[in-house]
Formats: sequence, structure tokens, C-alpha cells
Amino acid sequence: MPRIPMNHLRPPSGPRRILGWLAAMLFVSAWYLAAQAIMDLLFDVRPGPEAFRADLIAHLVIGALLYGMSSSLPRFALGTAALFTALTLGNALKMSILGGPLMPDDFVAAKNMFLLLDGWQFAGAALMVAVPAILLWWMIAWRRAGAWVNLGILALAVGLLLAFPEPISLALDKQLGNSVWNQRANFESRGLPLQLLQEGVRSRARREVAPTADAVAEALARLDAAIPSDLVEVSALAGPTRNLHMIVLESFWDPMLLTASELSADPIDPAFRALWAASGNAHALAPVFGGYTANTEFEILCGFPVERDNVFFEGGLRNDAPCLPRHLASAGYRSFASHPNAASFWNRVNAYRRIGFETYWSDGDFQLDDMNQVFLSDASLYRQVFERLGPQLQGPTPIFNYVLTYFGHLPYPLNAQRPSVVDAAEGHATVAAYANTMYYKSRELMDFLRELRQRDPDGLIVLFGDHIPALGNQFGGFRESGLLASSRAEFTDTMFRTLVATPLILIDGRRGVVKTGDLPFYQLPGLLLRLLGDARPSMMALTAPRPETPAIRPLPGMHFISDGETVITCRDPADHPPACAASTSWLAALRIIGRDIFGGAQHALRRTESSAGFRAAASQLRAAEPESEL
Repeated sequence: MPRIPMNHLRPPSGPRRILGWLAAMLFVSAWYLAAQAIMDLLFDVRPGPEAFRADLIAHLVIGALLYGMSSSLPRFALGTAALFTALTLGNALKMSILGGPLMPDDFVAAKNMFLLLDGWQFAGAALMVAVPAILLWWMIAWRRAGAWVNLGILALAVGLLLAFPEPISLALDKQLGNSVWNQRANFESRGLPLQLLQEGVRSRARREVAPTADAVAEALARLDAAIPSDLVEVSALAGPTRNLHMIVLESFWDPMLLTASELSADPIDPAFRALWAASGNAHALAPVFGGYTANTEFEILCGFPVERDNVFFEGGLRNDAPCLPRHLASAGYRSFASHPNAASFWNRVNAYRRIGFETYWSDGDFQLDDMNQVFLSDASLYRQVFERLGPQLQGPTPIFNYVLTYFGHLPYPLNAQRPSVVDAAEGHATVAAYANTMYYKSRELMDFLRELRQRDPDGLIVLFGDHIPALGNQFGGFRESGLLASSRAEFTDTMFRTLVATPLILIDGRRGVVKTGDLPFYQLPGLLLRLLGDARPSMMALTAPRPETPAIRPLPGMHFISDGETVITCRDPADHPPACAASTSWLAALRIIGRDIFGGAQHALRRTESSAGFRAAASQLRAAEPESEL
């Protein structure tokens, strides 16, 4: 038997080994510089200057691990270049098309992407996945001990991340910083490897064990409701249908409450004031303050509360779910979402698809012709929505028209066509900027609303602020007027309601304005279905408002109960007021069902043996028509 040389199983030693490592690291450095220059030239995508050193080091560390596994320098160069190029190119493509970097959720959703592609696009996407995988497998020296050592180091690092995601996530945030709403800025301050590491750990830290079928059944029993059918497959509505218009107003709130700012005039359009007065000055209760709009979106579209201080669209919404757009689609509605921001902000591309929106128009679909810095004016947005949907308002197919405005966002800029008309006291420049933004925002809204009601007099229209504005550090702006304290630890019970209460107007077609009182956002979908005459089984009926039942608003680590006049906070479980017992139990049951539907096996959506409780609840909701006023 001929003797088989074993040199290829042993790594080079001495000077050759040192030279090999130097060559490998030089190759990674050269690739990095060339790749960043090309991505900048072709896609205008690059890490920021502050991230350059950390990003290069991260690539070198990954390169060192890969070289320690490789059988030769040429194979290492091919495999590493294929891997880095696929990730960098994929990130650049997503940044240039959708405005946000690669996120862990993109890898989970990759299989769905292939279902949407065809021809050369499908082939290109397949090659971006297959070529790096094949070359990396070919690169590794599977029979060399050093390769297994490096694989073991990699496995240990992954195991630690999976075992201790929360402390690692906190440590990374402290070291690297984090902007929850602006993932592009995160990428530019971190680079791609650290972006994927930090957001991957964060996603893992948010995950909870999916509830069992028994736990879901027990939670439904506590809510006295057993859902009788698969809510994804529902029967069509009986009788006529009408359009639903939902207008979500960025940071819309009443600046006149800021008495210390001494505004020179009321910035809110008098026509809005009149409509709001007809509603009894109703308020919606948001899950957030000053930002995190996507959590408000989740509640108003899916009917379940957000209780944690993270963006549910980015980690909690992992299943297709029968939220309002999908539920209405099963009755023949077409659904349209309009938002003139980058499509991928808050993972909206994936989230909107999962809750059933048929069409999503983002910044690339609008003519950016009336800009306040980077924010498209509401007037232009409304005009372009009318141009797209106007012919369908009286058509045979009902529509769900969902409009999420962008103008009104911090730092409240105005263009030359919108001069300041409201003054504030000295030292209240942010409040003055916000008040002037509301001056134009409220008037552009009322112009749109007048035309909408004229074109669609029977339409169901709901409009509200997504959250109250941020007006300075430590609740500045609010603090000076006594509305909030400098920290939540010093808040009174009423301040927690102030923190999240925004104006709400609900117009029931020709019947006029509906008096809703305080309405937590997650209760809105069930109320809208009731007003549309949709009594089909729906998960959103679980949270629809009921007569003489106070509003329950969960916030991170606590919740409060409000009847519009008094507020009871439930903070420390060891010191809860008696009124908190029932609401705490109700929220705990709802939390289990929500985890099941949006991230679990969806036991709650399957046919159950008993439906009497749910049907009785639905009958009660149908009988409780809200008061309307012409």
C-alpha cells in the first residue's frame, strides 16, 4: 500500500505560519477597504468614521477564526471573501432600497423572500446564499485539530450569547450605544458585524417560551371567552360594508396645556377643537412616550397591548396574525398603508406583511415635493393618498385606508413656506417649534378631513396622535407646566395618564362623532369592528371596550386604571391597591394569549370544543352601541 503523505493535515510552522497569518490579515484588511469604497460608490452605504476602527477589528477577528479553520490561504481567501461580500452586498442592497441595515429577523424571513423572487433575481439571491456556504465548507480543514479548536471557540461564544443574552445586551448597549428607532444610525456607528451581534443578542433577550395549549385554554377561561373557529379563515360579512380610514398623527397633542410656555396663540385649528369637543375631548392611551410609534401601530392594528420597552414589530411579531387588515381582507376589503418614511423602519416591511396589509407605500413611492428637512408635509402626503385612492372611495370594493404621517417628528422643523406664527416664553424654544408644527399639522389635517368626508360621507374615520411629543430632557416642557415630574419615580397617578394620553376623534360616517372616553389603543380595533357591523369571531373582540368598564393601560413594569376622572396606578405588586387585582389577572391572561398568537403555536386561533363564552361576549359587545353625536 503506498504511503499517504500527511503534510496537508499539519499546519505550517515557524516563519511560514507567521507569514500565513500576516497574509490572511492583510487580505481581510485589503478586502475591507475595497468593499467599503465600492459600497460607498455604488450604494452610498458605509459605516461612519467613528465606527471604522471597531468595524475593521471585528472583520479581522472573524477572519482570524476562519483562517484558523482553513486548509490553505487560497481557500481561506475565497471562502472569506464570499461570506463577507454576500453580507456586505446584502446589507447595502437593503439599506439603499428599504433604508435600514440587515437585522436578525431578515435571516429568519429569508425563506419568504425566495417565494417573492423569480428569474434572475431568484438565481442571484440563491447564489448569494449557496456560494458562501459551499466555499466555507470547502475551506475548512475538517481533519485538522486546529480547525476544530476554532469551531469550538465559535460554538462556545454562540453558546454564551444564547445562555446570557440579557446581560450581554445591556453591556453592548452601554459600550456601543443604541438608537431604538434609527437602525441606520446604529449601523453607521457600529458596522455590520457588531450590528448583527448586538441586535441578535437583543432579539434573543426578548424571547420567551411559547405557552402550551393548556396554558392558553386556561387564559381564555379566565377571560371567559373561548374562540370558536380558526380566525384566519372567517366567513364574509353579511350586508353592506363601508370604508375605514385610520389617520395616525405623528406626535399630535394639545400644546395649550403647556401653560408655562405662554404661547401667544392657540396653534390647534378651531375646526379640530370643535370636533374634539363633540367627542367629549376623548383621549387615546398610548403604550409609549415620545417615540416607538411602531408599538402604537401594533396595538391599533392587532388589538393586544404592548407591555415591554422594546419594539414589538422587531422581535415579538413572528407569526402571520389575523389583525385588522387581514380580518377585513377576509370580508373583501383591500388594505393600503401609507407612510413617507424609509420602508424598513421598525421592521415595517415584515410586520405589515404579517398582519395582512395588501399594499404598503413608503418614501420611495411618494413624490418628496414639500419637505420639512427630511419630513414630507402632511398636505403633500394627504394629496398623494387621494390621488391613489380617490377613485376607489365610491367603488364596489371597500377599503381600509391606513395613513401614518411623518411630519411632526422631533426636532419639529418647518420649511420656508411654513413661517412661525406662534411665539413662546424665553427659554421655551422647543415648545415654540412644536406649537408651530401643530399649527400647520392641524390645519392640513382638517383640510384633508373636510375633503374626505365630502368624498366618503359614510366612511368610518378615526384619527389620533401616536404618542405625546418629546420636548426636552427629563420631561422638559411638561415639567415646567407641572404636567410631569423630572422622573417617573416622582410621578403622581394622574401623571402616568398624562404621559400617554393623546387626542382621539372617531367619526361614524353620517352619524357623527363617537364619544369613546379614555380608550387604550389596543381596544380600538374591536370598537371599529363593532361600528362596521362585523360580529364575526375575532381575537380583537377580546379587548373591545365594554360599557362602564374603566380603561386599563399597561406600561413597562406597571399599569394604570382610568375612568376618565380618576387614575389608579398598579406598580409594586407587593403594594397594589385592591382595584389592581382584577386588572392584573386580566392582563396576565391576555399576555399568554398574545404570546401564543404572535410568537407561539397559535392554539388560541384553532377551533375549540366550547364557544358559548365567546358568543355571549360577542353578543354583549353588539348590544353595547357607543353614543354618537351629529
